[in-house]
Amino acid sequence: MPVDFWRWLLALSPILLLLVLLVVLGWGATEAGPLAVVLSAVAAVVAFEAPLQTLVVAGAKGVWDSVPILLVIVAALLLYRVGTAAGAFHALRIGVQQQSRNEVFLVLGFGWVFASFAQGIAGFGAPIAIVAPILLALRVRPVYAVVIPLIGHAWAKFFGTLGVGWVATLQVTDVEDPQMTALLTALLLLIPIFAAGIAIAWMMGRLAGVRHALPMILIIGTVLGAGQIGFVLVSPELSSFLAATLALLCLYPLSRWSRYRNEAPLDDLPAMSAEKSADDTEEPAPVMGLGWALFPYAVLTVVSVLVLLVEPVAALLEQVSFAPSFPEVSTGFGVVNEGMAAYEPLTPLSDPGGFLLLAALVSWPVYRARGYFQAWRDRADPPPILSTTVSDSVPALTAVVTFLVLASVMSHTGQTEVLALGIAAVAPPLVYAFLANIIGIIGALVTNSSTSSNVLFAPVHTTIAETQGVSQAAVLAAQSAGGAVGNVVAPTNLILGTTTTGISGQEGAILRKTIPWAAVVAVLTGVATIALI
Repeated sequence: MPVDFWRWLLALSPILLLLVLLVVLGWGATEAGPLAVVLSAVAAVVAFEAPLQTLVVAGAKGVWDSVPILLVIVAALLLYRVGTAAGAFHALRIGVQQQSRNEVFLVLGFGWVFASFAQGIAGFGAPIAIVAPILLALRVRPVYAVVIPLIGHAWAKFFGTLGVGWVATLQVTDVEDPQMTALLTALLLLIPIFAAGIAIAWMMGRLAGVRHALPMILIIGTVLGAGQIGFVLVSPELSSFLAATLALLCLYPLSRWSRYRNEAPLDDLPAMSAEKSADDTEEPAPVMGLGWALFPYAVLTVVSVLVLLVEPVAALLEQVSFAPSFPEVSTGFGVVNEGMAAYEPLTPLSDPGGFLLLAALVSWPVYRARGYFQAWRDRADPPPILSTTVSDSVPALTAVVTFLVLASVMSHTGQTEVLALGIAAVAPPLVYAFLANIIGIIGALVTNSSTSSNVLFAPVHTTIAETQGVSQAAVLAAQSAGGAVGNVVAPTNLILGTTTTGISGQEGAILRKTIPWAAVVAVLTGVATIALI
């Protein structure tokens, strides 16, 4: 594969086009995505010698890759609409405010801690799909309701979902010192942990919000960071989940502290809606208690932990599996994608989308049997469940398929690899170490997955580390941390968030807030990586 400037620029052009259309021009994902796919396909044919068969297979794989995410989107929307129709989100807001009236504490608790916990047990977009509607119920503005969990859960992406990213990394490359690599990764992830807490507090109340939240940030950040570092030495696969669980338990004693039990002493809360509810002066009483409002999430947590931690249960559910077959395809430059008899099997009963769907399907009849639907209809006018779920899903499904087709085309034709090799080719060792996490971010942006970013680039980093004489453990740690952070700009995560908050088409507004955060974290991670090598 020749790596020269013009091919590198062509490989980068679909990403640049997306950023310009989404961030600068304010286009929606459904409009910007198809143009980026066309540009990538043209580049593949013109500069990367990709035959039509390779493009067709890559496109078909992209469509199949989108199915688990589509399941998460539809199931999350259904769960949201069930809760809305039963008055659960209204009850949730009233209930949690009885525990604490401090908006900063509540948003940090849900957007940072609970989102991280959800990533530890589920992942695959579930934290955003779960937390964004909860933040809406707390009257967080829709754009912030997406941005906050995006940033809040990013640190847990690599070791979350039972360490799927870590396991994949060990499978695709020969890691010389796994324990040191895992430890350095956990150390680098301290940066997005604390950066998330600070950023969320800043969004809530600017500098005054950070000062008010600082004790909570230090306590929760230490529990998350030190917990993950400690657990990663014993079990990397469980480290994020266990650390987030400890942090979740810390929320109760913090809520008893008068500093976080009472309203935040802040004059301005930019992330909160300035509008009161239409009937704020005569707000209807909730139709259920806080426990029943949280019932779907209790079901989700129990099912997720049972399936993910009890191997016989997982093995039984994974017997329901679907997978297409694809032939081997290649390009004129020798980029070969092997044929597979069963490509990326879909196991709907043991995937996060299945967990969300089960939570919705269990909650629906339970809420109906307890009379919550009728009681809430007598007090409000909620939209119908099924028709609203379908109408909200369609734009998101189109955009997700488009972006994953783009990712597959770039991967199958060598464009993604050229991006990484091009950066490494012109970078001296120290510069390369600084940029290693940025390659991880680019990988997550292109593939919409921190795991896929490592699958693509971990072998590349191993080769480059040997030739440049830098620590393999340090650059793999940087790649892994960057891949986790890159999820805050991954298009499918943006679409999932905008869909579940009812602001489809505002992906650019989300990026304008997540890109600066990712850039700051990338610079800090780059400096820390240099110190580690």
